[in-house]
Amino acid sequence: MTDPVGSTSETTGETTVESTAEPAGPGVPLGPVPPVPEVTLADVEAAREVLEGTAIVTPMEESRWLSAIAGGRVGLKCENLQRTGSFKARGAFVRISRLSAEERARGVVAASAGNHAQGVALAAQQLGIAATVFMPEGAPIPKERATRGYGADVVFSGRYLEDALEAARAFAERTGAVMIHPFDHVDVVAGQGTVGLELLEQMPDVRTVVVPTGGGGLLAGIALAVKAARPDVRVVGVQAKDAAAYPGSLEQGRPTPLEHMRTMADGIAVGRPGDITFAAVRDHVDEVVTVSEDLLARALLALVERAKMVVEPAGAAAVAAILDHPERFETPAVAVLSGGNVDPLLLGKVIRHGMAAAGRYLNLQVTIPDAPGGLAQLLTEVGATGSNVLEVAHERISPSLGMDEVTVQLQLETRGAEHSALVLARMRERGYRVVE
Repeated sequence: MTDPVGSTSETTGETTVESTAEPAGPGVPLGPVPPVPEVTLADVEAAREVLEGTAIVTPMEESRWLSAIAGGRVGLKCENLQRTGSFKARGAFVRISRLSAEERARGVVAASAGNHAQGVALAAQQLGIAATVFMPEGAPIPKERATRGYGADVVFSGRYLEDALEAARAFAERTGAVMIHPFDHVDVVAGQGTVGLELLEQMPDVRTVVVPTGGGGLLAGIALAVKAARPDVRVVGVQAKDAAAYPGSLEQGRPTPLEHMRTMADGIAVGRPGDITFAAVRDHVDEVVTVSEDLLARALLALVERAKMVVEPAGAAAVAAILDHPERFETPAVAVLSGGNVDPLLLGKVIRHGMAAAGRYLNLQVTIPDAPGGLAQLLTEVGATGSNVLEVAHERISPSLGMDEVTVQLQLETRGAEHSALVLARMRERGYRVVE
């Protein structure tokens, strides 16, 4: 299998993944997909026994605001409240717990800048196994500290995730440590599938399950568990639009690497589906849809404001899909919140972006008389609309301005698109020349 190759921007939180594999061109025969291990319901049920007393049975919170949008009951499966803040702790523990005594003695190694790192570190700590995690330089500080806090040795290697992956492989070859894959292993998929068993018990009449999707471990596991008991339930995967490897892979009939991708949802930024996960998604998932960066930001903001839930951009993907096309998801529905490990700096940026996408910011250029009291009168009118002034700037030199005019640039905070429209209407009614 080809691992994803990527980099994470320290300043933007966006992940760029460059695939080194060449996708098959038009007319090139793909050949048969080689057989891969199959995950069964029995595997998922056995994984649940392994996780007893280790993983939290995360709550199912009914979301009234999302239910109103979807026209029926919608529940939030809160894996952001799982140990380590992500579902990854489930699969990592199941995988590592089944290592032989000889393998445990050699320790485990992983490469990650986020949730997988913490899941591996915690599982190794619980089982008394040495763990080493390679992280790219510039990995988010909270995730690095959390990984160290669970007892793992953290080694920074290179600027990009590709460098960390290569270093981890070299470490495994040199020391004999067992490489723990983030999604493409039977035990990992089975562990993630326990989320599906829980949500069926928490919402027995569910009709649709919506799942954030990267490499496919969570989606595959949930689909296997849900479809085995309730084949009538629709299971939908959600990927970031500019980091969506599954739609093309499903069309090609085999895991197909992306040439490049860019998204702030680093938790689902995977350049190629796994072989095991692809087969399960192909056979058991009804549809994989994509969402834009704007929708991810809007969903994250809505979850903070309305559900009081802190999630990372990837964890908001299922909610973003429902917000985008609520009519496509039959209710009762469950949206899985896959993780909550978000850097505070990135959270602030995403919230601001989500507010802009939701029409909560309004940027205006208003022409006013260049005379005493002109600006005060403008700000009085703006204040009367109930909007909040964030920034004010002047421009006096422009060929479009008269000798006695000045342009004022305003950045306003509003209550949404309708409120912004009312602000614009009032300004124009008062005789101001306004440009958005």
